[in-house]
Amino acid sequence: MSTPSTEHPAESLNWDDLRYALAIAEAGSLAGAARALGVQHTTVLRRLDALEQRLGARLFERHRQGYRPTEAGELMSAQARAMAPGVAELQRRILGRDTALQGQLRLSTAFVAMLYLLPGPLAAFARAHPGIAVEISESSALVDLSRRDADVALRMSAQVPEHLVGRRLGEMRMRIYAARGAADLPQAETPVPQLCQDYPWIGYERDRSSRFYDRWLRRHVADERIVMRADLMQSAAAMARTGLGLALLPTLAEAHEPELMPVSAVLPDMSIPVWLLTHPDLRDTARVRAFMRQLGGDLAERLADAP
Repeated sequence: MSTPSTEHPAESLNWDDLRYALAIAEAGSLAGAARALGVQHTTVLRRLDALEQRLGARLFERHRQGYRPTEAGELMSAQARAMAPGVAELQRRILGRDTALQGQLRLSTAFVAMLYLLPGPLAAFARAHPGIAVEISESSALVDLSRRDADVALRMSAQVPEHLVGRRLGEMRMRIYAARGAADLPQAETPVPQLCQDYPWIGYERDRSSRFYDRWLRRHVADERIVMRADLMQSAAAMARTGLGLALLPTLAEAHEPELMPVSAVLPDMSIPVWLLTHPDLRDTARVRAFMRQLGGDLAERLADAP
């Protein structure tokens, strides 16, 4: 006959339990928690069910509008929120002592960089360092490297947080593009005021102003000239290939978009710095150092060679 366990349910809690509970509380749904944690929503549900069964307590009330913490859930979420910075700092400091060229490395980057800039350099790094598994997360927002949401971030921004370290790799430049051979669109370099006033455009989100290209379009192209809007540059490029209208795109796209041709010079007020960043606690980690050195060098060359 087995000996009954004397362990109290709360004594079996670990940081992952608290992390999952906090993600559900902050997102208010399993799907939102899954996105924040980078897992499937079924994984979140399974972990929550197991945790509640182990504790013998309901942590969340299930409503049609989402998941609402109970008193026990609020207590656990508050404790997790208080512990998170300390756990993240411990993880960073331990990882910062790692001297092996192996293990996981998480890269956060923008969608357009993954499409037009990163594939070749990432493939070269993977071949040179087969022991390092790079995981890529695409987002337009700068993730919190202090919380170890990522180990390295590649970002296009005029300003970056002062507490991060890294290097400026160069600039992403912009031009106006048209479908090659489109009868109703210009097929040679044309003055920018004429392009903005006389031709249809593929625009970006109407109410968005946080991105530098949204602000440029708002200043230069009237709403009535925009025949369709897209949320991402690759979507705008896809629509531009149909000949529906002009599109504002990075010059990096030229090598990948043979159906498009530039119809303006490089826009002088539209260059944006490109940064490769990490947290100070991670910069001496062997795999982060190797990644920053090799990828940074490759990307700097590509940016310098772009039109």
